[in-house]
Amino acid sequence: MKSIGSVLLALALFGMSNSPSWAQEQAQDYPNRQVNFIVPFAPGGGTDILGRLVGQKLSERFGKPFVVENRPGAGTVTAAIQVARSTPDGYTIMVGLWGTHVVNPVIYTLPYDVPTSFEPAGLISTTPHLIAAKQAFPANDLKGLIAWLKANPGKATVGHAGAGSPPHVGAVFFQNATGTSFQLVPYRGAGPAMQDLVAGQIDMLIDSPVTVVPQLKAGKIKAFAIAEKSRLASAPEVPTVDEAGLPGFHMTLWSGLWVPKGTPKEIVAKLNAAAVEALIYPAVIKQLENLGLQMPPKDQLSPQALGDWQKAEIAKWWPMIKAANVKVD
Repeated sequence: MKSIGSVLLALALFGMSNSPSWAQEQAQDYPNRQVNFIVPFAPGGGTDILGRLVGQKLSERFGKPFVVENRPGAGTVTAAIQVARSTPDGYTIMVGLWGTHVVNPVIYTLPYDVPTSFEPAGLISTTPHLIAAKQAFPANDLKGLIAWLKANPGKATVGHAGAGSPPHVGAVFFQNATGTSFQLVPYRGAGPAMQDLVAGQIDMLIDSPVTVVPQLKAGKIKAFAIAEKSRLASAPEVPTVDEAGLPGFHMTLWSGLWVPKGTPKEIVAKLNAAAVEALIYPAVIKQLENLGLQMPPKDQLSPQALGDWQKAEIAKWWPMIKAANVKVD
């Protein structure tokens, strides 16, 4: 058993760590050592590159190392557990995504509660999805696609990157929004699904620009619409869903910085200001575009804005995913 003295000391330290003056002092000195920058995927992917880009800029801004630590595994749950259980002092940061902070609580049984285990520190990128089809598909626009699917229920095949992946949820969303039905074909990732779309082995895929745009530019597939309110800079010829005849079918994924719940707001504000400063450089914006990502509007970059967006996304996607009974054991 702990002694009364040790308990009182712990309570005293807890009180100090939650006092405004202590938090302000910590923020003024932050960071004074290495910061661990947790990326929930293996090296080399888009999120890893994004994390290293932002981490490098934060290192330059603060003069302290922001070291990327790749923690893949269990559908990003491994990384999230590490961050959720870390000391809330600003020295452990996670690149969290739509998947980690919206979808995972529905498709997995988690040892942490997403809404109450993390503190938003700011949005760093967004990426809309495109509705694509094989080159030989017998429709040339979105209205034609929907009409064909309605006239041929259950005949089309739509690839996805596994249960709960953005292409999977996007396909379910499309069925709900259009009143159509088709066969869902799972793959080990978006890359293999795109390979089969190019080869004409499947009919459709709803995926990100980094997967779709290169094949579209090469003339190997069709893209009927982008699931956003505005057109994509890298493929301006593709209309928005609102323009193409399916208004409101918006699916924009995002990445943001998250810290353990209880991290002093002064540290969160300092971290956010540095991240926003890093993102405004034209070279950074260009690198984001090369990854198929977009720079969010400035009014969406605050911690409060990211927290509000997460709540809105949970309200939008959780009922749909639950109704589709999407689960991962």
